[in-house]
Amino acid sequence: MFESDLYDQKHIQHQTSVALTVFAVGRYLDAYLKTFLTSAEQHFMLGLKVTYYVFTDLPEKVPSIELAPNRNVKIMQVEKHSRWQDISMMRMKTISDAIESEIHHHCNYVFCFDVDQEFKGRFGSEALGDSVVLLHAWYYNAPKYKYTYDRNPRSKAFMETGDYYYHAAVFGGLLEKVKNLTDYCFLNIMEDKLNNVEALWHDESHLNKYFWINKPSRLLSPEYCWDQVIMEKRDINVMRLIWAPKDYVGLRP
Repeated sequence: MFESDLYDQKHIQHQTSVALTVFAVGRYLDAYLKTFLTSAEQHFMLGLKVTYYVFTDLPEKVPSIELAPNRNVKIMQVEKHSRWQDISMMRMKTISDAIESEIHHHCNYVFCFDVDQEFKGRFGSEALGDSVVLLHAWYYNAPKYKYTYDRNPRSKAFMETGDYYYHAAVFGGLLEKVKNLTDYCFLNIMEDKLNNVEALWHDESHLNKYFWINKPSRLLSPEYCWDQVIMEKRDINVMRLIWAPKDYVGLRP
């Protein structure tokens, strides 16, 4: 699909640096973080300067992992919210604040990930772009009427139609583009709260609305975040990132 060496040479030449943000709050830290970070060290943006920004309410429990040269971990303490939905939605403000206060000093790209995932293959510089979003594994091959956009006209995330259905487990791009996205989502989430509305899929619903209005420059195929439960996978020749087994009952407060 692409010549990986050409992408790598370009970004090494331009001294590209990438921030990876991940939230490991509550029980999610013990369940997923070590696997996520150790697998990222094996597959994520190899050859480039990478800083992992781990947002957690339990900084003392972040595991120590062996890092390659030019790669480091920064632990950022965050408040633990009582509802997992609020954790999910408030990460948009946290990412925006971190870009402004910290990340812009060290990196020119940022990728934002859910922690309950594991890297299995190259997730490299070919995925970088101005504004990058992922086609959802469960919907990329489905007819549009099945897309689970927010259908409530009272919500700022309301959509009647769209181009694709995007998965908020992976998104990224240039710092200013990601900040624009996270600011948009946070402001609309807060406006919904004032109106006693909550979007169907929380920050993911607002992310889909943002990319309907502001078209992304790069779409990642579902091989960049695949759910192995899906039996129909004739299009998926490589699994670069996979969903970890979900235990919503045991992990979500």
